[in-house]
Amino acid sequence: MAASRPAGAGGTSSALGTASDDALLAAHVNGNSDAFNELVRRHRDRLWAVALRTTRNPEDAADAVQEALISAFRNAGSFRGQSAVTTWLHRIVVNACLDLARRRAARPSVALREEESFQPADPRDRIAERELGIAVEEALGRLPIDQRAAIVLVDVQGFPVADAAEALGVPIGTIKSRCARGRARLACSLGHLRDR
Repeated sequence: MAASRPAGAGGTSSALGTASDDALLAAHVNGNSDAFNELVRRHRDRLWAVALRTTRNPEDAADAVQEALISAFRNAGSFRGQSAVTTWLHRIVVNACLDLARRRAARPSVALREEESFQPADPRDRIAERELGIAVEEALGRLPIDQRAAIVLVDVQGFPVADAAEALGVPIGTIKSRCARGRARLACSLGHLRDR
């Protein structure tokens, strides 16, 4: 015999699960306390990925995402609907990452890397893959923050150039030039990998 649920249990969550992002944001603005949680659930993984690739540090990424979500929660009423909600959220995350980078630059510190876990299965492939990943991450980290943010959105996350421009609040041409300059720098930094 199935356990019975109280009347109305789950009805709101299933309705929220099928609602558009715009409808969820509007519901949040109108006082639905679950609507913003559903938006976060839908987009948290991509927001985290953008923050992590931009900051290159899990703690900084977590701080940036937290700041961004608090800002989005508080300022949802200012969303004008000129872009998709997901673009708006990504812009807030990228801006939080850039703000964090500026604050960190004002008071620099050295982050210590955690020990890598040992994975013995197929060591040559795993080592080569890990070395490549480290090389790419380090090369990305040497890019200026504006180029890195553009590369992460366009090349890593797969955003169209127009959406990346909107997310970063710059013209499309600026994104194209930042990506071109960033790719050129990456090609120089990673050129030694072509010989493998």
